[in-house]
Parts: sequence; C-alpha cells; structure tokens
Amino acid sequence: MSDAAGRIATLATEVLGEPLPIRVRAWDHSETGPPGAPTLVIRRRRALRRLLWRPGELGLARAWVAGDLDVEGDLYDALERLSGLLWERGPATAPRSRLSTGIQALRDPALRTAARKLIALAGPGLPPPPPREEARTSFGPLHSLRRDKKAISHHYDVGNDFYELVLGPSMVYSCAYWDSPDAALEDAQRAKLDLVCRKLALRPGQRLLDVGCGWGSMVLHAAREYGVRAVGVTLSEEQAAYARKRIADAGLTDQVEIRVQDYREVADGPYDAISSIGMAEHVGSVRYAEYTAILHRLLRPGGRVLNHQIARRPQPEEEAYHVDEFIDRYVFPDGELAPVGRTVTQLEEADFEVRDVEAIREHYALTLRSWVANLERSWSQAVRLTSPGRARVWRLYMAASALSFERNKIGVNQILAVRTPESGTSGLPLRARDWRG
Repeated sequence: MSDAAGRIATLATEVLGEPLPIRVRAWDHSETGPPGAPTLVIRRRRALRRLLWRPGELGLARAWVAGDLDVEGDLYDALERLSGLLWERGPATAPRSRLSTGIQALRDPALRTAARKLIALAGPGLPPPPPREEARTSFGPLHSLRRDKKAISHHYDVGNDFYELVLGPSMVYSCAYWDSPDAALEDAQRAKLDLVCRKLALRPGQRLLDVGCGWGSMVLHAAREYGVRAVGVTLSEEQAAYARKRIADAGLTDQVEIRVQDYREVADGPYDAISSIGMAEHVGSVRYAEYTAILHRLLRPGGRVLNHQIARRPQPEEEAYHVDEFIDRYVFPDGELAPVGRTVTQLEEADFEVRDVEAIREHYALTLRSWVANLERSWSQAVRLTSPGRARVWRLYMAASALSFERNKIGVNQILAVRTPESGTSGLPLRARDWRG
C-alpha cells in the first residue's frame, strides 16, 4: 500500500472539515503535510483500527500508549496545533471530540465511500486489546475505601525510582512556587512547602496532619524547619515505605509518623493545622462534603487548614461535566476536578471561614514543563524503570496539562481556611498575606 500518509491526510480533512496542521508519516514511510511542522508518526495500521472501534480520545490514547502513534518534533507545538482541530466546545462548554463526531458521521450514507476507505486503510481484524497500562474496571462503589485505594495504587505505585527521576530530589508531586521561570525546581518546591507552613502559622510542638502526604516532603519540612509533630497519611504502600525511610534518615522518627490510612479513618484529632496538597482531586464530588466535615472535626478551634487543589472552569450545566477518558483510564482513575468557587462554598458549608485564595496556575505550568524535561532527559532509564507505555502516559499527560494551565483551561489554588471559634478570633494578621502572624 503506497502513500498511506496522503490517503490518511485526505480522509482526515473529510472527517474533520479542514486539513491537518501537522505532518503525517505512515507505516509505509510515506509523508505529507506542512514543511517544518511536527510530525505525527503512524507506526502501525492498528492505530486506525483503534480509532474505528473507539472514536475519539480513548482511541487516540490507546494508540499513543501502545506506541502505534508518536510525535517527532516539539510535542508542545504538536498538541497546540491539534487541540483546536480535534476538540470543540459543546453547549455546556464541555470538550467534545470532533474526531469522534466525524468518524461516527461516516455512518451517514453520503459518507460511506470515505468510511470504506478508512476501513481499507485500517485493515481487517477485531479491536486491538487496550495497552496493559490502562486501568481495569474498578471494584466497589465510586469513592469507597477499597476503590479509592486501588485508584491511588494505579497512579502512585509505579516505582519510587521512576518518580525520583521525574520529580527530582524534592519528591514533591504538586505545583511548585516559583520566583522566576529560570529558578531551580528544587528551590521552587522548597518555597512552596515553606509557603504552606507560613500560611498555617506552624510553631514548635504543634500537631500537623498532612492528608495525602505522598513521599513525606511536607511533613519532613514542617518537622525540620518548624518543629512540629506531624502525621502524614497516604493510601500508597510504596509512598509510605519511601517516606518512612526519609524520616529515619533525617532522625525525625520521634516527630513524624507516616500511616497507610484513608482520611476517613483518621480519628486522633484535634490537630493544630491540616495541609492537603494535591489530594482533594481524588475525593470526588460525592464525598466532598464528607471530606470537609472530617477536616473540620479533626481541627482544633482556631486551627488552620490549607487546601491546595487543581480546579476546572465552571460549566453552565454542571451535570454535563465528565472526566476525560485518557486521564480516567491511564492517569487518575476516578479523579474529579471542581471549580474553585464550589470548593470555597463547600469549605464554608462545613463551617470553615475561608480567609485567602491564591491562584497559582502559571506556577503549575512551569512545574510540569520541568517534570517533562526531567523525563525526556532520562527517557531510556524511565522506560527501564516502568514500561514504554507508562513513560508515554506520563509524558503526554504532563505536557498536555502544562498547556492547559497556560491557556487557563484549568487552574490551581491554595485556599486557607480557619475553624474560627465562637469568639470570632481568627488568629490571622490584619494585613492580608502577612504569613508571619
């Protein structure tokens, strides 16, 4: 079969309504498209079968993870060029796959010729099996203890060595806080941890609960620099083992405890302060009122909570919101994003007084680009530590997420709230963001 690239480009124009803005190279080495643009490499005809059987984002994701599709050139540029072509906004502003819509339209009798051409290019056969990196069907009700533990394990228990490579020495898997774009990632992550400690007004001897403690960076920083007694909880066995070793190496076992425990199982309050950094995205809308109520119960009157959370843009019809299939199947199973206003409301409904909201979405774009650079710099090692498919998942999701933060498709916010006592004394300084108080 000759000139498969040209035939694919022609079919793509029929399906999408406009030419592809990148080059295409097919399995037969044919190539077409604008000179100098990134190249979409279709290594196997199987990629087309994936799209025929599952049009839209999931078919593309499976082809990418399996290595049936690749990009040569600047991945960010390729994603920018393709995003407007492959996605459109529906009436509720939810992203809708133009590719899915276009392929499904091939069932129209007027487009049967194009459909036959696509089937001929794809070749015969049943739908290819999903890559092994895809999350399998979850067990139990949504956001039950068992199901949440399995979802967390899918994302975090992929090897601490791999995360060391991507995240760097800080082992902080959340948005850093940058002085400038050319600052060092390690310095920016240390600045973020210190910012959280100052917002919480930590003092020696206080009790800190870190919900979703990851590899222990927050509790270590708070214990070492602010003298607190800290408890960190995580559902990941691998994270807990790594964090405990770091704590032992730092000589802080008398100050810091790491538990493999769900936030719903913590029962030893009150705490003087609670940090939740990049964890609330896993809670889910069906559990969020319970989550905020538990934080309120665990916090002493006058104590502070810092909720650091990714937010999506609100939709006119909120019931239309759905997690995109790539993220749900390959990155964060059962994860959900909420608009920042909804999070503030739910904290207030739990009887917290929200005192400060700091939007730092540009900081997350810088953080993600640093992680992508770390991954690309050590690509062969990353593949050895996990799998080619897993490394491809992380590269795509982090690069695409960086662009989403840069384009204000999603944001990230630090929300500081107080369990203000009946006296009304919040304990905060009079001047906003004077975190020395």
